Amino acid sequence: MPFDAFPLHELILKAVAELGLTEPTPVQAEAIPHALAGRDVLATAATGTGKTAAFLLPVLSDIATAPVQRIPGAPTVLVLTPTRELASQVGRAVRDFGKFARVQSVEIVGGMPYREQLRRLSRPVDVAVATPGRLLDHVRAGRLDLSRITTLILDEADRMLDMGFSEDVAAIGAACPAERRTMLFTATLDRAMEGLARKLLRDPARVEIASTESKPDIVQALFHADDISHKKALLAHLVARPEVGKAIVFVATKRDADDIARELAEAGHAVAALHGDLSQGQRNHTLKRLHDGRLRILVATDVAARGIDVRDISHVINFDLPRMAEDYVHRIGRTGRAGATGTAISFAGRDDMGLVIRIERFTHTQLPVSVIPGLEPKLPPRRAPQRPAGKRPGGFRKEGGFRKEGSGPRKEGFRKEGPRKDGFRKDGPRPGKRDNASGRGGATRKRAS
Repeated sequence: MPFDAFPLHELILKAVAELGLTEPTPVQAEAIPHALAGRDVLATAATGTGKTAAFLLPVLSDIATAPVQRIPGAPTVLVLTPTRELASQVGRAVRDFGKFARVQSVEIVGGMPYREQLRRLSRPVDVAVATPGRLLDHVRAGRLDLSRITTLILDEADRMLDMGFSEDVAAIGAACPAERRTMLFTATLDRAMEGLARKLLRDPARVEIASTESKPDIVQALFHADDISHKKALLAHLVARPEVGKAIVFVATKRDADDIARELAEAGHAVAALHGDLSQGQRNHTLKRLHDGRLRILVATDVAARGIDVRDISHVINFDLPRMAEDYVHRIGRTGRAGATGTAISFAGRDDMGLVIRIERFTHTQLPVSVIPGLEPKLPPRRAPQRPAGKRPGGFRKEGGFRKEGSGPRKEGFRKEGPRKDGFRKDGPRPGKRDNASGRGGATRKRAS
């Protein structure tokens, strides 16, 4: 059905039409009616399924239908996101969908100077889009009032928990009025997420789309590398291939991002680094250049694993494998979007086989190994350590006592061999101590008076 079949305000529908949107996605078709009815919503939907419009269109329609007096620093709608990039996207969507209704919004994120945020908070506002940490800074300082919140929205809530924002989210929920509408959108629904939903939502309408959505078409490949120089040679060869359009190269550290971006720039590539040391303005400018095609390669830390919405990323290259298998899925999800075919390439160092095994178990996919003629690895990868039978990590035995890794069971509790003489002593009594067996002591110290 078309968007105008929903009872959305005409000014919101006008903006939707101007953006070229005609029919809602499945998550929008299911979530929007519940939200318009005033119900809490718990939605599970994969990244790229249109979740942003699913929660924004109903609340913006409410603002346009029944406008309330705007007060500086006291929004009526709060959208929480895990990253600055995602907050920027949601803020842009608020402006796009709400421009004819003249919806006023503010973004409250880390990495932005406090002075600029204070200036924006001094204006009347309808919608605040924020990351949890910076939002709480303003709330605790009395610069932001959450007492007028009528709708609380958590976007990519699973990522917020992964990033350690659980306590912050709970504190924000407690600072908002109890009589509010809450919408929680997540890509996964595990036990921790269910616990958070029980705390924040009241009798929510359940929307589940992720299991019915088609998986992105992503070709995966694994290249073994001897060392960092070998990785750089592989990267230089791959990014020079004509089939590589826009690419994101993921690295482990901010220094690596800067160094590799500089080396690729010296080789003539249009490239930039993206990491947490950049200001919000610098990060937004870099992403806009990538979106506009002025950049072809982005070298990024995991700060960019979510929140980048660039549809024509042809390749994702994991220069360094992520430590968490879940982050591998988030990284490669930057390609193969909107029905396009993508390619995800990973480099594995000699000591990375444990990470490879975890990724393969998590994704239920074996990564096919590829080689480039002339750049084959000279050394075999080291095998991942295998857990010996009957042993647990850290040297714990399955039953009774402790032991060093690889040693046999000890006799008499913690002693290697037979009992020591006189309790825990190898030999006779220590000077100044009482002999437990004979009742006689050695030399005693004179008690100070």
